[in-house]
Amino acid sequence: MRFISATALSALICSSTVTASVLNHPEYASVAGMTKEQLVLYQRSIQIVGSQPPPPLPTDTSYKLVYDEAHPFVKPKPTDQRGPCPALNVLASHGYLPHDGIATPAQLINAVVDGLNMGWTTATLITYGSFLMNGNQLTNLMSIGGHSSKTGPPPQPPAHAGGLNVHNTFEGDASLTRSDDFLGNSHNLNITLFNHMVDYMNQFGNGSYNIHAAAEYRYARIQESIATNPYFVLGNPRYVIAYSDASASLELFSNDSTTDWERGVSLNNIKSFYVDAKFPEGFHRRGSPFDPSSGNTSFDFIQAAHPVAPGMNMGTVNSYTPVDFNQGEPNPVCALYNHFVSVTVDLYPDPSAELRQALAGNIHNLYQAVKDIPCTELFPFS
Repeated sequence: MRFISATALSALICSSTVTASVLNHPEYASVAGMTKEQLVLYQRSIQIVGSQPPPPLPTDTSYKLVYDEAHPFVKPKPTDQRGPCPALNVLASHGYLPHDGIATPAQLINAVVDGLNMGWTTATLITYGSFLMNGNQLTNLMSIGGHSSKTGPPPQPPAHAGGLNVHNTFEGDASLTRSDDFLGNSHNLNITLFNHMVDYMNQFGNGSYNIHAAAEYRYARIQESIATNPYFVLGNPRYVIAYSDASASLELFSNDSTTDWERGVSLNNIKSFYVDAKFPEGFHRRGSPFDPSSGNTSFDFIQAAHPVAPGMNMGTVNSYTPVDFNQGEPNPVCALYNHFVSVTVDLYPDPSAELRQALAGNIHNLYQAVKDIPCTELFPFS
């Protein structure tokens, strides 16, 4: 099984980056310092759901209308969670996800599969990798934005259940339309960056977001981060997500049955997803699942147009240094799986019995996305 080009998945950021990014948030510290006995009482006070299996493969992957009567646009309330992923924000506002932005892994997978026709394998890998780092393992809930009490009381640090906004987990540097965390708000739309994206569409895409505009703007944002952010990191999983964002906007937002790389996506559709956070009127999902396992994807083209090795700035701007983060694993997809597991172990060094069971279940759920490669399944909590 081919999931993504080897170079595309060659980044494996060390888990200390993730851990360090969540230690300075007092809102996550409500159980800090609890004894094991107190933690047991705390766990008994919440509804423990634990891990649940991922949803089955879809039976209908056809081209179809998704902005329909059953999925109207409802503007989010101030208390609803929205975050760094434009697609998830749109899916929540159209009811493919709970409107408040608090969802289970199964709901997240079903939403991107049903609403956009993302491939099941890609959806499962991204969802469970993000959930292990950012979700509440006991309540089986995660915010698509920031920390929310709706996901349940936060776990003992260094774990956090802080949602997708937590830096260097799902959200990361060199976003197409969000600032680097060091430079400002890293999860809400930066209209200046969006306008820069439109400039590249006009210069390289004849006014549309086509394959050339995507490749040039993706590279430009990486170079901008190198030049302005002394702590810029393009590691794992961010390396993969950064190129996936550029590719997915082309593959998933077009309203066409098949993607025309040269014609691309209209400015109207790009603005609708990124700025208005809603489907364009009459929007249809693509006519076949978008999964890098299909090969010859826009992901590969965008990456190859201006190759950039995984790496990081070394505390000063323009000090970008390539780093091999695969840690001896020859298969890049297995390296990504190993990374998610390693980060999870660091976040939960001494889990209770209930938490250990939930973690083991969700790591096994993550493995379902990589078992056909095959990768070696890891059992750190069994």
